[in-house]
Amino acid sequence: MNTRTLYIKNMVCQRCVKVVGDELSRLQLNVDRISLGEVRLSAVPTPEQREVIRKVLYSQGFELIDDKKSRLIARIKTLIIEQIHHGEDLNEEGLTTSAYLSAELGHDYAYLSKLFSAVEGITIEKYVIHQKIEKAKELLAYGELTIKEIAWKLGYSSTQHLSNQFKRVTGLTPTHFKRLKSPLRKPLDKV
Repeated sequence: MNTRTLYIKNMVCQRCVKVVGDELSRLQLNVDRISLGEVRLSAVPTPEQREVIRKVLYSQGFELIDDKKSRLIARIKTLIIEQIHHGEDLNEEGLTTSAYLSAELGHDYAYLSKLFSAVEGITIEKYVIHQKIEKAKELLAYGELTIKEIAWKLGYSSTQHLSNQFKRVTGLTPTHFKRLKSPLRKPLDKV
């Protein structure tokens, strides 16, 4: 593959960006730009360098993605994670997930949805719900927001809607989850 851009699976947070950047620096590779799921190098890596990069990233829990469809799936996940975990309040954005993904990726949502479901074995909608529930768990664990505020922040139409989805996914109500001393959270790349 003759490109300066590397696509990396499981790069889901700013700490991941730092780890990948540090590892590439140790390999003495010059990075032009680095963001969630993507690194732009100053020069095209040789096949030998790509293999070393692949092994180093794998040792840190990341995966170099080579084929187009896998890159698109990884990009869908990254955009959803960015929107839910690192973005502003979802109610303020006013954009549906389908419109957001279509605009960002330049593909019809029906195509993205079909591809995602075929490869991941889960719909984009369910993936979004699972990510929202993980974010709700995080916010509940902090204890700074009410359930109503969390529901609004995550784009739910009501507290009841959040509570129903939360219970369906976790088996617990948000209130019961909040009372637990050791919250049962998952890493974002495992959701």
